[in-house]
Amino acid sequence: MVVYLKVRFMDALNKLFETHFHSPAARVQPLQGQLGGSGRNIFRLANEQFSAIGVLYGIREENVAFLEFSRHFRRHGLPVPEIYAEDVSKGAYLEEDLGDTTLFEALSNNRVGVNIAPQVVEAYRKVVALLPRFQIEAGRNLNYKVCYPRVSFDRQSIAWDLNYFKYYFLKLAGIAFNEQALEHDFARLTKFLLSAERDYFLYRDFQSRNVMLRDGCPFFLDYQGGRKGALQYDIASLLYDAKADLPPALRQELLDDYLERLADFIKIEREVFMRHYYAYVYIRIMQALGAYGFRGFYERKVHFLQSVPYALKNLRWLLHNVETPVALPTLTCAFQSMLSSEKLQNLCAEADGEATGLVVRIFSFSFHRRPPDDDTGNGGGFVFDCRSLPNPGREERFQPFTGRDALVIDYLNQQESVHQFLASALSLVEAAINNYHRRGFKNLMVSFGCTGGRHRSVYLAEQVAQRLRGRNGVEVVMQHLESENWGK
Repeated sequence: MVVYLKVRFMDALNKLFETHFHSPAARVQPLQGQLGGSGRNIFRLANEQFSAIGVLYGIREENVAFLEFSRHFRRHGLPVPEIYAEDVSKGAYLEEDLGDTTLFEALSNNRVGVNIAPQVVEAYRKVVALLPRFQIEAGRNLNYKVCYPRVSFDRQSIAWDLNYFKYYFLKLAGIAFNEQALEHDFARLTKFLLSAERDYFLYRDFQSRNVMLRDGCPFFLDYQGGRKGALQYDIASLLYDAKADLPPALRQELLDDYLERLADFIKIEREVFMRHYYAYVYIRIMQALGAYGFRGFYERKVHFLQSVPYALKNLRWLLHNVETPVALPTLTCAFQSMLSSEKLQNLCAEADGEATGLVVRIFSFSFHRRPPDDDTGNGGGFVFDCRSLPNPGREERFQPFTGRDALVIDYLNQQESVHQFLASALSLVEAAINNYHRRGFKNLMVSFGCTGGRHRSVYLAEQVAQRLRGRNGVEVVMQHLESENWGK
């Protein structure tokens, strides 16, 4: 039944595409966005003439918020994706394809240490200049009744974020603290945060991975968690976006740019704004650390832990350079314990090791032939035999497709043995990557083989590649050795 529902909902996306463009999608490609923390399944649907992004997600209220916000922002002339079509009953909608380059990717590919290419800095300036238009101009007549899960960034919202940090980061990282004393600090921090003016649109996840760049111009995504709140939160989210690792001097320049632009919309007193600003920086960092802890420590998705060292770097800077107007002694002590934690220091050491650069070459192949040769001299690396897994190739409906097609992906995603196999393979590969970084190795080869080299091996190779792309110091090179036979 679950497989049937998945296929039916995928069919809903295909139907939306064909109805809107008057021609069917020839290709459906899962996108890496579905590996993030939102739980949404994101696809690119395309044919020779048209391309669109399809989203499948089961929380109706969040879908409604995104769809209504998108149309509202476009009426205000803001650069967000056009909504082409929707089927809310099936959790499906189709939106404009804004390409593949996020602000974060542009930053990562155009920097050397603290030196960031001028075109990326200019992109950041465009982003901060547009933020007040979301917060104030579009925020004035927004329908806040559709906000999910809260109408405003209120006491309950803050409590969720602080408890997320406490239970999924502090406790899972083994940081000792006096729980009652920490709760007193949380209460003081919450009261102070709520004393800021909060009659604006709060984007909630305003960070570099949610900004697409097309021809150097920013387009904005993932505001479905937006609600009413304080101005300080979103600019703090962008400037202290952990893995973006913006230099302090650039953060200050961009903050100045933002405040200057803000003054075009409302009367703003810098001193009043700054009084609450760093408290919002702290709450945003804690919310992010809670997410890293939940996904990394609890769910064992280790790539989320790669951001922890950068968040700790931001905390270290704040503790040395900022004094908040409200006393938070137990929380400050917890931060200091985090900075001296051996467990967290090991994460930092691994992140430093990633800077050496490693090429991971990933192959799919058929056991009708031999496994691929390793021309780097490393001897071949990992070879995983996928033939013990359920084989889609035995069913006629899957035979025209490959492990990159949504129908096959949906089928394999339902198999518990596939998830176990993938988790085990990823654990071995990621351990090797960390070790290779420390030892200065430059190449790692990972091969997946199945009977025909078309379904299981292709699926697993793609899944591993998706999880490794975006890691600092890792270049992923993919090759499907049977691809020349896929059309036969």
